[in-house]
Amino acid sequence: MIVGIPSEIKTNENRVSMTPAGVASLTMKGHRVVVQHDAGAGSGFSNEEYLESGAAILDTAEEVFRTSDMIVKVKEPQPSEYGLLRQGQILFTYLHLASSVELTEAMLACGVTGIAYETVQTDDGSLPLLKPMSLIAGRLSVQVGAELLLKYKGGKGILLGGAPGVEPGKVVIIGAGTVGAGAARIAVGLGAKVTVMDINPEKLDFMDRLYRGRVNTLYSNPYEIAQQVQKADLLVGAVLVPGAKAPKLVTDEMVSTMKEGSVIVDVAIDQGGSIETIDRVTTHENPCYVKHGVVHYSVANMPGAVPRTSTKALMGATLPYILELAHGGLSALDRSVPLMKGLNVHEGRLTNEPVAESLGMEYTPYR
Repeated sequence: MIVGIPSEIKTNENRVSMTPAGVASLTMKGHRVVVQHDAGAGSGFSNEEYLESGAAILDTAEEVFRTSDMIVKVKEPQPSEYGLLRQGQILFTYLHLASSVELTEAMLACGVTGIAYETVQTDDGSLPLLKPMSLIAGRLSVQVGAELLLKYKGGKGILLGGAPGVEPGKVVIIGAGTVGAGAARIAVGLGAKVTVMDINPEKLDFMDRLYRGRVNTLYSNPYEIAQQVQKADLLVGAVLVPGAKAPKLVTDEMVSTMKEGSVIVDVAIDQGGSIETIDRVTTHENPCYVKHGVVHYSVANMPGAVPRTSTKALMGATLPYILELAHGGLSALDRSVPLMKGLNVHEGRLTNEPVAESLGMEYTPYR
């Protein structure tokens, strides 16, 4: 199979979908890999490294898309890439279709087979291709939030770890999954007062045992969320429903009770956001806006800020699945339950039920 690696063109997206090590793994199995010129530059990988690993370097995205049987990306296709996709081609990337009717309709129109990293799911319910980026985004959420709390950034002027004789800042994390765990780790490490909320008692029990009282755990419900949001210096939205839009758990009214200069980081923005006042996707260039006096951060590709780390972590997770698809093509779907769950669109049909429900569109099973 010919596997294509185009440059990422989303604003300030410096990750690349395959490292030179990944190229070597594919070429040793007899597959061809074509990489767009300088696709890896943002992550610190040179064209020469890709050539040494067995890849061919092509000048343009058009050449990569035209040449390849399977396109492997990091982020969802951007509007300028819609016309490059075609029927009979496999696209393997983060898609997040539940939050974009436009992208979904474009993929249905071109007939491409789209397999989404974020809905690849194992028998135990885990999301192996979402996990590494979720963990990084969770850790970044507190790092970013701590910076935005600085007075000259528009924040309260609070140091999350406090100081001798001064209480620490309060971090509230809604969701105790991978993102929430990553956020809690950094918040605890900074010395903040941390509360984690979730509806799953097992996740709360895990956090309680892991941190031995250093993290306050609460069952998530509208009353408790309202109480905690009002007190938060930094609020992190870390909610995920696989494949579907994130539920709006924090209302506009709740946000209006927060003190001026408080900060919200909604990691769920790529699935529509879990906070009602997060009404737009921002970029790394212009990441914030203020509403009710609260600083809102809603960048959809947070791990793109640390591309070297993110690219290596993503490659470690995706490579086994890329190899399966390269070896078997669409027949890999019949042999792999996780890949079948990752299938979102195929030849003009929407094949993922949660995505279809979120968009109010027709669902058609693959088989």
